[in-house]
Amino acid sequence: MPTDAAAQLDTLYTPPHPVTVAKCLDHVDPHGRRFIALSPFAALATVGSNGTVDVSPRGGGPGFIRVSEDGKSLLMPDRPGNNRLDSLRNIADGSGEVGLMFMIPGVDDIYRVNGPAELVVDDALAATFAEFGKVPKSLLRITVREAYLHCPKALMRADLWGDSHRVDRSELPTLTEMVADQIGVALRAKTHAEEVEGLRETL
Repeated sequence: MPTDAAAQLDTLYTPPHPVTVAKCLDHVDPHGRRFIALSPFAALATVGSNGTVDVSPRGGGPGFIRVSEDGKSLLMPDRPGNNRLDSLRNIADGSGEVGLMFMIPGVDDIYRVNGPAELVVDDALAATFAEFGKVPKSLLRITVREAYLHCPKALMRADLWGDSHRVDRSELPTLTEMVADQIGVALRAKTHAEEVEGLRETL
């Protein structure tokens, strides 16, 4: 990237609207609290010790991520996954900075939260986050530095909740088939329905 890249950006784009700048808050307000309470999905971005970035999907029942009474922090349970622990290791070993992007099915608006995170291991607190018959082993506490509603244009362009770009699952090989091809190892063949059923048992 050229050293004058930032200056080039300023010549390509007009300054943001004052409202776009002013809407960034240092806490989750009542509108953000309601948005998070309705959201069953968030994308979590973390930064590793070497500066590399990882983005991981997070899901649960609506409101699976909780907002503190003062709106200054969030608590997010860690659900069973593949045990790579990329996000958790980035937080433990890296800067701790995270970015969250909340989405609600059927709603094109997005809610974003940025700030430092820390791992919390508290059995009693974790028990209050039990879902799918499981208690999380750890939680993330995110201190809110920035919280704001995001323009819906990206989801509108994607028609994410509509049918114009909807693809039948049969258009792709099964997950097992794709991974087997990628790593060059023969894995037991499963239908997509079998994969889904197996995953449901480990939610």
